[in-house]
This record gives sequence, C-alpha cells and structure tokens, in this order.
Amino acid sequence: MLKSARKQEKDGEGRMPLADHLRELRNRLLIAVLAVVVITSITAFFYDELISFLIKPILESVGCANGEKTQANGRPCAEMTVNGLVAPFSIALKVSLMAGVVFSTPVWLYQLWAFLAPGLHKHEKRYALGFVGVGVPLFLVGAALAYLLMPKTAEVLLGFTPEHTTNLLPVDDYLNIVTRMVVVFGLAFELPLLLILLNFTGVLTAKRLGSWWRAMVMGITIFAAVATPTGDPLTMITLAAPIVLLYFIALGICMANDRRRRRNNPDAELDDDEASQLDLTPEAIGDMEHVSSSPSVPGQADGERDGGRSSLRDGYDDIT
Repeated sequence: MLKSARKQEKDGEGRMPLADHLRELRNRLLIAVLAVVVITSITAFFYDELISFLIKPILESVGCANGEKTQANGRPCAEMTVNGLVAPFSIALKVSLMAGVVFSTPVWLYQLWAFLAPGLHKHEKRYALGFVGVGVPLFLVGAALAYLLMPKTAEVLLGFTPEHTTNLLPVDDYLNIVTRMVVVFGLAFELPLLLILLNFTGVLTAKRLGSWWRAMVMGITIFAAVATPTGDPLTMITLAAPIVLLYFIALGICMANDRRRRRNNPDAELDDDEASQLDLTPEAIGDMEHVSSSPSVPGQADGERDGGRSSLRDGYDDIT
C-alpha cells in the first residue's frame, strides 16, 4: 500500500510545505481542544466540590458566619450571590471549563511541543518529555499562587466598600477574576520555558536574550502590575519575583546550550549571509619523504634495457 503524500515528502529535517504546516497546526489544535472538552465534561460531575474549593478563600477572608454583617476588623462582610435564571448553569460551565484547561495542561503543552519539534535535530527531540514535565508544574505553580493570593486580593478590593452598606458579590464576577488570575499567572510562569524553547530551536541566542535583561525585568514588573487586580506592591512583588528568577534560570540554561552548540559547531551562531572566520596560520612542514623517480621517456627506458648505456640523440639524453 502506498504511503500518504505527506509521509512521502517528509524529510529528516522536518521541512514541509506551508499547506502541510497549516494542516499540522490544525490537527494539533484539534487534539488540544478535544482534550479540554473531554476533561471539562468529566469535571462537570464534580461541580459542587470545585465551586466550594474556589469560593472558600474569599469566604474565609471577607465572609461572615451566623448572619453577622461586619467582620472582626469592623469592615462589612461580603455575601456571595447568584443573580438570574441561567446564572447557575453559566457558573457551572465556567468552573468546569477552567478546570478542564488546568487539568489538560499536559496535553496541550505536548501538542505545542510536537508542532515545534520538527524544527529541531533528532538528538534535540528527546527534550520533549522534559518540556512537558517542566511546563506542567510551572503552570500549576502559577495557578496555585493565584489561588493563594485571592484572599488578600478580595480583602484589598472590598476594603473600599462604604460604611453602613452590604457588599453583594456575584459569584460569576468573582469567577471571572479567579479565572483571569489563574490563567494569567499560569501562562506567566511558562515564559522561561518559552525562551528555552526558542533557544533550542535556534530562533533566540543566549547573547541576545542576556542583552534584554533590563527590558525583561521592567516588562515583567509592568505585567505584574496589570495582571494583579489589587495593584498593591506586595501582590506585584509576589508575582514578579518568581518570574524574574525563572528568567535568569532560563538564561543560564540557554548559555549552556549555546556553549554546547559552539563546541560541536563553531559556526552555529553565524547568520546565513555572514562569513565564517578562516584560520590562515601556516602549519609546520613535516619531514620530507624521498620518492624514487621512474623513467618517463622511452629513451631512458631503452637505455636501461641496453645494460645501462645511455641513448643519446644529437647530444641529448632524451628524445627532445
């Protein structure tokens, strides 16, 4: 049976036409979306446990029990509410979808790597499991950090509630904040892994990445200020400091990878239109080897056959 045209045209270096790249991207996206849908359907059966887990931090920080209206510090309590006929269903769908994205992290991270892997050499593709194995914990650490910061976030935001008023906090609005923080924090922790991936594929060198360190630190700080709803310095530093640390760890890994490439290929970092340096240092000449000469003209050969007599022609010892 004949193989498909794509398998016949595929070479060892992963070169493919643009149409095949788009088809590959479509297939990878389809697998990632199917994984999210399947896991979302499974987590829907645990909706009650998930919603209780999500609202627990805010109830412990700004909620009140036994019908009280104020907290121990004198600030008004927040009451979680659900408004509308379809609001419970939309909340259940949103919680299940968020859980599906988080728990399907290994699948869509692997699909991302599998789409970019053809650009790597065969000996570099063995890092696929390491990419997924590191990417999943990084995303989960970012999501957990967002979850741990929610009590402080809620306390700061609800601190602006006027006196003698009750704050009715819709659950769907609260989930919007939680979803944004979980996704943003999780993806932010994937930044170092993305930089390492660009370095391994040859798109970004450690030298260029290191020259951006001031802009990267400033960009991470601005990102932390925008991503955190409260805007207080403590929350910003809590988000920015781990990402900056991971950036410098990624820079160290990229430098080690570039040294390995230069050791294997000194011209690996040259551009396509940049000439490599040539070593024009003359090498020492070794001992001369004596080579016996053989007769090259018919006259000399005839002389040797005549007992060593020279065949002279017009006073010359060759045919000239």
